[in-house]
Amino acid sequence: MLLRRLAICISLMFIYSSSALYSQTNNDAASTITKNELMKTDRYLASKELGGRLPGSIGYTKAVNFISGELKRIDLKSANGKNYFQKLKVEYNEILAPEHFAVIQNDKRINHTIGKDYVYRGFTGAGKLTAPVVFCGYGLAQPDKGYDDYAGIDVKGKVVMVFKYNPKWNIDGKVFTNGNPREKAIVAAKHGAIGILFTSFPNDAEPQSPIGSVINGEGEQMINFSEIHIDLPVADELIDGSSYTLKNLQTIIDSTKKPLSVSLTNQVDLEVHTKYEKEKEVVNVVGILEGSDPVLKNEYLIIGAHLDHVGSQAGKIYFPGANDNASGSAALLQIARAFSKSNPRPKRSLAFVFFASEEQGLYGAKFFANNLPFPKEKVKAMINMDCIGYGDSIQVGGGKSAPELWNIAKEIDDKNDKLLVAATGNGGGADADPFFEKGIKTLYFVTTNSYKHLHMLSDKPETLNQNLFEAITKLAYRTAAAICNQ
Repeated sequence: MLLRRLAICISLMFIYSSSALYSQTNNDAASTITKNELMKTDRYLASKELGGRLPGSIGYTKAVNFISGELKRIDLKSANGKNYFQKLKVEYNEILAPEHFAVIQNDKRINHTIGKDYVYRGFTGAGKLTAPVVFCGYGLAQPDKGYDDYAGIDVKGKVVMVFKYNPKWNIDGKVFTNGNPREKAIVAAKHGAIGILFTSFPNDAEPQSPIGSVINGEGEQMINFSEIHIDLPVADELIDGSSYTLKNLQTIIDSTKKPLSVSLTNQVDLEVHTKYEKEKEVVNVVGILEGSDPVLKNEYLIIGAHLDHVGSQAGKIYFPGANDNASGSAALLQIARAFSKSNPRPKRSLAFVFFASEEQGLYGAKFFANNLPFPKEKVKAMINMDCIGYGDSIQVGGGKSAPELWNIAKEIDDKNDKLLVAATGNGGGADADPFFEKGIKTLYFVTTNSYKHLHMLSDKPETLNQNLFEAITKLAYRTAAAICNQ
């Protein structure tokens, strides 16, 4: 009991100490964080000019140059002594015009609209073809696990239609692999298919609409194999004329855990062109604000947000990514500006990192975590911000693994906007993951109910909750200030 009381006292002393140091920090700089400034940056990052900020594209380069120019303007130091760039290489695929997609029923041609009826997978290959379609369930060929959608069905020279995700069930506890789009495409190609169509689950309460995505999976890029995510009404057109609907096909397969593949009577006519590079140079943008304390300045707080999104397609559509994650990048820039104006400066140093290629697999964050410009042992914590502009309240992940940091955020929120919900979890999540895995304490700032427009053409600045956007950015700034001054 005595030890428990002692632990409680120490915890309370820690929280009081954090609060006192936070209040000692000149908080006037928080007033420079306004929704108008945040939205100004968000609108530019989400603009057509930047075309969805696909790493390696002209639009992403413009975003990088804008951010680095702003870091220079506020006199942040570079991590490498030369510029604000940390270079890495990733796969790159550009989707080019001309393109079209149509369903052919008997002699009737039904033309469809990109962005409404279908979108290309980010790592689609090129293709120009007219071919029959075969429905192949989940697109899996894993007989060792008791399941093979390609057994007994001929797909040579045809386009297969499969569910985008793997089943939510397994057979005898054996987990299915090869669930990513490229992996399913490779399986289809090995069976002789010449293209693949992905559909969402029709039996879900809210089936997913076609979204932009550059998650690809393992394996080599197939540069002449098209990958398309079609909307459910388009899938229904293709299945029309068979004795099934997409809904009852899913129902039968899920209830029996057995394949039910069907050769369809309808065809697709499509064309798409691409430019693929196995390795293309992209950059993280990194700025350093040196701390004011002669000893503590050798310790660092990393604050990060990913700058990238999923790009554009064929010059016809682009994915703005206003919430994901122009919002986090705009907040990070505004926090950097606020710290540059704070007086006194924070005691610990801060590293502001705009990550590349989060959408493709956290590549920018992983690279930075593995190539820190300072010793890992000197990193006090890492704060990540992702999708913080849309929603109705604030959530901060990491509270179970770093309760002392979460309590700082909670105490600050209690004294200000009172928008932080109690729900939290263990550290990590998105770009915080690589740091958490290295034993660094992390907090992950996000809004609740944030993903209504995720990876959709509708993720535009006008959808954002500007008051919440400002509040969460101020909370992140004040939390960072308290951590830096403990």
